[in-house]
Amino acid sequence: MNQYIPVLLLFLVSGGVAIAMLGIAEFLGPKDPRDKFREKMEPFECGENQIASPQQRFSIRFYLIALMFIIFDIEAVFLFPWSVIFQELGLFGFVEMMVFIIVLGVGLAYVWKKGALEWE
Repeated sequence: MNQYIPVLLLFLVSGGVAIAMLGIAEFLGPKDPRDKFREKMEPFECGENQIASPQQRFSIRFYLIALMFIIFDIEAVFLFPWSVIFQELGLFGFVEMMVFIIVLGVGLAYVWKKGALEWE
């Protein structure tokens, strides 16, 4: 039973921190949103007047670029540990990583050919 004491303490401390943060926010937070800082209480552009509607739709290209950024960011995450143990993996590790890079390269060429990288 002694092995569960650190887990229980972790839950108690994290719960206490969460309750303390909620209490501090309630105590120090704004009381009346209709006061003289009404514009700052709007959830858009940090108190600036709205230029466009918050419900405005983004182009699908925005999401494609974001998705490709995540894919190539993950590639970098996989390349770093591979480069650290490159010699231990030998030829098999090299071939596997080349297959991985070629698959990503083919995907990039496809997206490039379709024009998803063009920002208009």
